[in-house]
Amino acid sequence: MAKKENPNKNKHLTGEQRKEVEECLAKRMTFKAIGRFLEKDPTTISYEVKHHRTEHRNGFTKETGTCPRLLKAPYVCNGCPQKHSASCRYVRYYYRADVAQSEYKTLLVEAREGIPLNKQAFYDTDRIITDGLKKGQHLYHIMANSPDITCSKSTVYRHFKKGYYSASVLDLPRAVKFKPRKQKKMDYVPAGVKVGRTHDDFLAYVAEHHLERHVELDTVIGRVGGKVIMTVHFTACNFMVGLLMDNKSAVEGAMKFSSFKNRLRNAGVSILSLFDVLLCDNGGEFSDVFSFENDDKGNREIPLFFCDPMCSSQKAQIEKNHTLFRDIVPKGSSFDDFSQETVNLIFSHVNSVSRSIYMGKTPYDMFSFFYNDRFPSLLGIDRIPPDRVVQSPALLAGIADLSKNL
Repeated sequence: MAKKENPNKNKHLTGEQRKEVEECLAKRMTFKAIGRFLEKDPTTISYEVKHHRTEHRNGFTKETGTCPRLLKAPYVCNGCPQKHSASCRYVRYYYRADVAQSEYKTLLVEAREGIPLNKQAFYDTDRIITDGLKKGQHLYHIMANSPDITCSKSTVYRHFKKGYYSASVLDLPRAVKFKPRKQKKMDYVPAGVKVGRTHDDFLAYVAEHHLERHVELDTVIGRVGGKVIMTVHFTACNFMVGLLMDNKSAVEGAMKFSSFKNRLRNAGVSILSLFDVLLCDNGGEFSDVFSFENDDKGNREIPLFFCDPMCSSQKAQIEKNHTLFRDIVPKGSSFDDFSQETVNLIFSHVNSVSRSIYMGKTPYDMFSFFYNDRFPSLLGIDRIPPDRVVQSPALLAGIADLSKNL
């Protein structure tokens, strides 16, 4: 019988595995036991701990030497019974999974940096570029007429910024005319917010309350930096509505969803009759969880949970329904000219498509049956007759033609 191949062999430790290493060290497990648990060689665990341990000092640190216990495995104080004791005066060392993962990612970047040329090829490239710049030639002209330059234009620019060439960035004809583009940091969901709101917590909540339906939230992107659409999907009947947002920010996401709930309240609709529980991804637009969960008095009314990172399969229904939206609005299309009425029309057609899972009934029919006949119109959705359903970009073309005629 052939020996079973270890799936973890020759693979780097992941962030989750580093967390497990930290937990195992706290339990005073040996490197051999940790390696057996993670299916890694003990020397891999030893190398990981010794190279990523961090020094810790406090007001009790007095000794200048090294604690004798740190001279042998596990080389850290994670599982030491004296780690919180004031009687220990030595410098302490700890293995922290988050620090180790950060150092690992930094090392990966640094390992991939450098010049992907041999010494002679680099000097030849340097000479050709420098001579051309002295003549006032532009970089593209130099490279287009120099077959000996084998690297790309973007690589050459990176080498300029790192100061590898004899010439400097100031020698480029136009480089000094442009300011570096400002990079706006995207909103993100803080780790503390997700405590008690993970996908496992969601499954436990659904099981505890015997729920058979929930509402999934996601966002579809148009032009990069332009308007986006938050989608609200009722899994009980594949019914979906869209909320047009000016940008993909936490403030905009919270404002739109709060406004959406208030509109329903003002119409006399009980929020809990529509939303039992919310499930979304880790997009920054959902980071203001209290605006999604709480009512206008600040009381929690709808629990919100987050899928695991990079696990879109945990909200597969909304992802599948997005394909019907993309039939009308292909990827790469801009939403900047859309109004909320345009979005409502698109989803009216999406919700009027017959589904085999419902024996030819539409999500509009099912939603009206499950909830209330007047709810779809309150959500901005109209029923489209079967012979008038358009499931292609022709729907938007028709809207554009109508606008021109007006």
